[in-house]
Amino acid sequence: MTTTIDTTSLENVFHSDVLPALPHSAIALLQLSQRDDVGPAEFAKPIEADPGLMGQVLKFVNSSYFGFSREIMSVQQSLTLVGSRAITNFALWNAVFSVIPNPKFGPFDLKSLWQDSLRRAIFARKLGKRLRVDNAEDLFAGALLQDMAIPLLLKELPEKYQILVERRAFEGRRLSGLEQEMFGWDHADAAALLASRWSLPSEFVKLIQQHTQIEDLLGQGPAAYGSACVALASLLPSCCDQNWSEQAEFVNGFKQLSNSNDTELGGLFDEVDESTAEFAPLLKLPIPARSLFGYLED
Repeated sequence: MTTTIDTTSLENVFHSDVLPALPHSAIALLQLSQRDDVGPAEFAKPIEADPGLMGQVLKFVNSSYFGFSREIMSVQQSLTLVGSRAITNFALWNAVFSVIPNPKFGPFDLKSLWQDSLRRAIFARKLGKRLRVDNAEDLFAGALLQDMAIPLLLKELPEKYQILVERRAFEGRRLSGLEQEMFGWDHADAAALLASRWSLPSEFVKLIQQHTQIEDLLGQGPAAYGSACVALASLLPSCCDQNWSEQAEFVNGFKQLSNSNDTELGGLFDEVDESTAEFAPLLKLPIPARSLFGYLED
């Protein structure tokens, strides 16, 4: 099928009136994260000034994600034990989660997108740790934020995305490839632009922008393992998909990246499913109806 490139400019789609503002607490934490001369006491201040965020952070630190044997009672203790990077990344996603609008677009469900993002983030972090990638917490945040531009794109370009969504369902292709055909850019470019406009760290911008480029990343070797973990996570099935159309591509990429077999992948999926089941209620999300291991068995 031949498609004429649309002339819609990404910069015009994401003009200043469209972009939501991040909460002050998230901005303050991001600014602190760019400095080397601050410690837990400084990071604790903007969190403690936001009671909702403080409660979420304490729930996060006391979840199975970290597996502490005793309850952590204070923000500063949390920062000391798990590090400012993990807390800042969680606060960042919590902030994005709160400001991205629900486009009310056909069958699209915003909570399903966040379910997918959470599961992919947990997978990217666990795989990154297995591969001993530096800063696996950044992989968690990068995978969480990789699809954050989709609701905005659906809201701003509903008629064009109706066509893309229908083609994705009918042709079984990736949304990013269809976007490239129509616009000359995809939602990874859009999310990276959004991250840049929010002055997010350059590491996040890179992870987000490259998440649709799995083949190129796998060819770059160990230097690109972190980005490859996030890109591989993007091939996981969506919670609303009946069939996993990208399973073969995912499994081949997983084996190439980790030198592991199907049994080890099944074990990893079990871990991801277990963590997702505990983590989802923390973020007021339903637990996915179908497990990753269930897709693998089918």
